[in-house]
Amino acid sequence: MKQYVDGFVLQVKKNRVNEYRKMAEKGGKIWMKHGALLYIEAIGDDVSSAEKWGCWTFPKMAKTKKDEVVFFSFIIYKSKAHRDQVNKKVMADPSMNDPKYKDKPMPFDMKRMAVGGFKTIVNKKK
Repeated sequence: MKQYVDGFVLQVKKNRVNEYRKMAEKGGKIWMKHGALLYIEAIGDDVSSAEKWGCWTFPKMAKTKKDEVVFFSFIIYKSKAHRDQVNKKVMADPSMNDPKYKDKPMPFDMKRMAVGGFKTIVNKKK
């Protein structure tokens, strides 16, 4: 089954991980409410072991600082068109524009976040 994936790599200050988790939990509920098939937020755990093989690692790629952790996150949709429909509904959702968050800084630097849309070419499920 072909699907579409939006992927994200970002850095979060270690002392703001709980704040980011709360924001991500809220975001997950909103994306799922509007039709996303799966919403995942994952914090780095074993992210440097591949250096021994000469591979780039997520922290190195993301230029993560000593006081930060790296997140790899993704949202799965039926198709790119479905992604566009869901995201349009998400952006129009009143809870995305809660005034109490208007002037509050994000728990990560959006200029250092990597984002991309991907077509699946292999999708195996048990």
